[in-house]
Amino acid sequence: MTAPTTTDAAPDAKPSLARFIPLIVMLLTPLFFSSNLIFGRSTIPEVAPFTLAFLRWTAACLLLSPFLWMARARVRAYVTTYPVHWLVLGFLGMWICGAGVYYALQFTTATNGTLIYTTSPLMVIILERLFFGRPTSGREIAGIIVGFLGVAIIVLKGDLNVLTTTSFNLGDLMFIAAALSWAGYSVLLKGHRTAGLPVSALFAIITLSGALLLAPFALWEYLSGAMMPQTWSAWGGIAGIVVFSSLLAFSGYQYGIARLGASTASVFMYLLPPYGVGLAVLVLGEPFETHHAIGIFTVLAGLVLATAPRKKR
Repeated sequence: MTAPTTTDAAPDAKPSLARFIPLIVMLLTPLFFSSNLIFGRSTIPEVAPFTLAFLRWTAACLLLSPFLWMARARVRAYVTTYPVHWLVLGFLGMWICGAGVYYALQFTTATNGTLIYTTSPLMVIILERLFFGRPTSGREIAGIIVGFLGVAIIVLKGDLNVLTTTSFNLGDLMFIAAALSWAGYSVLLKGHRTAGLPVSALFAIITLSGALLLAPFALWEYLSGAMMPQTWSAWGGIAGIVVFSSLLAFSGYQYGIARLGASTASVFMYLLPPYGVGLAVLVLGEPFETHHAIGIFTVLAGLVLATAPRKKR
């Protein structure tokens, strides 16, 4: 592709537009992730965790298979050159952060899980700093802290006393592992190994990895008589999870990492609780309360702090 001839004003306009589109994508991505709240209501109680995750990523892989074919030469080169890399991505993103989270919710509360899971943006920054030497500004750290406070206000319903009555257990340890895994997944998505692959083709490879790694555990659940999807509501929920919570959410997040970097993209995940509240109010008829408004405002303030472009010197 040749560079177009530009006027004096064009160099400023082009970077602005290039940054604007990824930001829009990342504003929508947490909404797709939050759709798990709606579809999971009818699915998670009826389907065993590893079976649900296996069906989710197998269906996603089948739908994405045309992208594997279109980029088959680059896919073949990546798969054969870096076999550990794509298997690790599938393990972190689809095994631990998929089935592992479903399984952990059997032992802990959604409150504990949400609070622990939303530490992942800080973990992303730490990992990028340790392994890639990424510089981190005080403004970014402040934004992450403010955003986390907003999440805490929403999840704890504005009452810090909830923490004094909260117990921690195996499920919480699993959520810590999931938060660290999500951070690792986010960091590993971008780098020289994946630089030559289209976002859609890379995502298809990762879904294949996840499906392969989940298959033995799904088979074990089936043979042990665990819950399988049997109703139309369960299958409909799975379809919604595949399209919105998997294809649109993960591909949007992967695109955001490719364009903005893992640290910036991960901060947008703080929008999960606000979007979750909005969906619960609009779809499930739950009440909108004062702590929701305060928490959402705080999350947005943290997001602006963490993602605002640095001033040019």
